[in-house]
Amino acid sequence: MSECHAGPAAMASSTVSGATGAAHKTVALVGPPNAGKTTLFNRLTGLRQKVANYPGVTVEHHSGRMTSRVGRDVDLIDLPGIYSLEPRSEDERVTRDVLRGDMEGVPRPDAVLLVLDVTSLSRHLVVAAPVLGLGLPTLVILNMADDLHGRGGTLETTELSQRLGVPVVLVSAAKGEGLEPVFEFLDGSLGVPPPAESPFPILQTLPLVLNDVPQCRAWAARVSQGAWKAPQPSLWSRRLDAVFLHPVGGPLIFALIVVLVFQAIFTGATPLMDGVEALIAGFGKWVAAAMPESAWRDLLTEGVIGGVGSVLVFLPQILLLFLFIGILEDSGYLARAALIADRTMARFGLQGKSFIPLLSAYACAVPAIMATRTIESKRDRIATILIAPFMTCSARLPVYALVIAAFIPERPIAGALLGTRAAAMIGLYVLGFAAALVTARALKSSVLRSDGTPFLLELPSYRWPTFRSIGLRLLDRAVVFLKRAGTIILVVAIGLWIMAHLPLTDGKPPQIRDSVAGAIGRTVEPLIQPLGFNWKIGIGLITSLAAREVIVGTLGTIYGIESEDDTQGLGAALQKDLTPGGAVALLVFFAFAMQCMSTVAVVKRETGGWKWPIVQFSYMTALAYVCAFAANRIVTAWIG
Repeated sequence: MSECHAGPAAMASSTVSGATGAAHKTVALVGPPNAGKTTLFNRLTGLRQKVANYPGVTVEHHSGRMTSRVGRDVDLIDLPGIYSLEPRSEDERVTRDVLRGDMEGVPRPDAVLLVLDVTSLSRHLVVAAPVLGLGLPTLVILNMADDLHGRGGTLETTELSQRLGVPVVLVSAAKGEGLEPVFEFLDGSLGVPPPAESPFPILQTLPLVLNDVPQCRAWAARVSQGAWKAPQPSLWSRRLDAVFLHPVGGPLIFALIVVLVFQAIFTGATPLMDGVEALIAGFGKWVAAAMPESAWRDLLTEGVIGGVGSVLVFLPQILLLFLFIGILEDSGYLARAALIADRTMARFGLQGKSFIPLLSAYACAVPAIMATRTIESKRDRIATILIAPFMTCSARLPVYALVIAAFIPERPIAGALLGTRAAAMIGLYVLGFAAALVTARALKSSVLRSDGTPFLLELPSYRWPTFRSIGLRLLDRAVVFLKRAGTIILVVAIGLWIMAHLPLTDGKPPQIRDSVAGAIGRTVEPLIQPLGFNWKIGIGLITSLAAREVIVGTLGTIYGIESEDDTQGLGAALQKDLTPGGAVALLVFFAFAMQCMSTVAVVKRETGGWKWPIVQFSYMTALAYVCAFAANRIVTAWIG
């Protein structure tokens, strides 16, 4: 941090009266990472947004609207976490620009909610100085009140408020406790504290530590002294860290957790998937029986229900994966996993901070690439962007689950701890991660060589995940998945069905192989035949450029049109067109290929041109082709 100052004139205007009355419309939420800022944002607006226990999730400002107690509309802007207004990374620059009114398309806030972790008050108060120095009406919200009291800490909010010259409130955003003063502030009815008689007021002491980092930290400690009693270190946190961060035991525990998660995904989701599949099949039969024979009926049953329904079957698996990820994130464990990963990342030229966006890439590469803004080094950031799509995102999960279930029988490995299908899934995740590390090593030892930067990460306290937070996360992921199924996958399924029924001959549709869709597949078939793929898989590879999971809907539509046996599952149909070698090749191809135009677009935006997205797409496609070719040959030779 290189700034800790505010002029007296600026501070004199930092009061609540007047500015928080009828005039103000926009309020910014600001604070260090892990302070609970986004949790408070969700409480106030009701918007569903991911909450994580590590920096780097909120890399862009997010806004939401709430109605104050007096009926006034208030726009809240949730800004990225900061340690300073002297930006060292892109997310800190976003916060600074919004607060200063320099962000295009975003109004300068009329007031600020400064959210700090009360259990780390002596450190987090350093952020207060530059924010208060902006001269905006500010409410200091000290979060984690439940944790403070639970560990024997205390806080005199009135005394601290007098020292800072702005209102201070103690809340628990996770439990929704102590929020009444926040609503009063937003209504403009929260009073300004009287001047303090002690020598601590910010107006008197802050100029003395102008641009002096050690003095700035000392000032923050002095301001909190006497008004704040630090909580006792958590005995459980120390005990758990001794286990989870152990040089040998830590990585082994992480590996065990991964194994258990993926085994649970297969065993726990199977009954739910079977139920969803039965519902979709029953609905398709009902539609077919209720409608007279026509092209519209075929479009609904073969195109819409067959295509979209084939993807919806995998929703339980995806939600179960995000359930476990949410529990690990909200508990504080994944921040420790980042520290464990730092030792491995360093060997490949990256730092632990790259692990954070790479971890979020297991959900989707698009927000993961945006999350690289937390990385200060430009070359480290580009390297992380280029390897992020290797992480197995949730869009790949339906493809993996379909092929694995169709070609790999479920057998126990190492007793009941692990099954063959879960082992195959873990292998694909490891394969993508290994490709990412090898690629990073090649980049960092050549075109993106740079000096290493230290990895700094503030570990959050261990906390019990809340049902509300986990529930909102799962609801959000379900909505995102259903939107994709109702837009991209639906459009592709309808378009494919139409192409599969053209051109008409004597008013009748052709065989699918002779249709427009079939012609496209047969055109690319010679190129993909060495991989063990036929023209149907070729159509799926083309349509999956819209979104990876679209290939499942594409195959569902194709087999729905082609098959007269509507009881045949998609996996059984796939077994007729793929050899075991071709099945493994398809898995390997999807593990490495980019196959997502949204990712290409965001890479272009984040790197400022087409150079890196073209290099990235070409490299990943070539790697996918070569490795899929090798996989097909090796498996075919091994089996027969």
